[in-house]
Amino acid sequence: MMSAVTGSLAARTGRSLEEWLALVEASGIDPLDQNAVRRWLRSEHGVPQNSQWAIADAAARAAGWERPSVAEYTDGQYRGAKAALRPIYDALAEAITGLGEDVSVEGRGGYAPFVRGRQFAAVAAAARDRVDLGLRFTDPPASGRLQPSNGPGQATHKIALRAVADVDDELLHLVRVAYEQNP
Repeated sequence: MMSAVTGSLAARTGRSLEEWLALVEASGIDPLDQNAVRRWLRSEHGVPQNSQWAIADAAARAAGWERPSVAEYTDGQYRGAKAALRPIYDALAEAITGLGEDVSVEGRGGYAPFVRGRQFAAVAAAARDRVDLGLRFTDPPASGRLQPSNGPGQATHKIALRAVADVDDELLHLVRVAYEQNP
């Protein structure tokens, strides 16, 4: 996706990636602070969101930043006060990736997206005592466990999990439905 965004950057923003990188460098903003770079791009230049992400990522890489691996992102999410939630994530990740060879896990700072053709599930250590499983449905099945939501990730619904035992047959059915609805 990033290459598609950077490839059409000039058409969407009026500047090439190289021109944006020079502007970021001249701004005095620390290019390693991607949030600050994105805020600046939005507030000062009105840059659209996907373009903000691409420019901030490229600026950080130019300054020597290397993207963490999926495992490093996951380890960071389940550290400290949230370390006890890791077994819930592990149970979910095993079940979700077991749906098919076409499932991949991507790294993000705040959640782990599970992608097929598009993202269909996301897992986030939402609080010290809760993991949120976000599911994307085009036609949500009936379930008292589903709560309408706009996150984590591209979720239309979420389920709060507090123990590994919450990863039960009903939950696995809901995950499979989301998988099937997002080819």
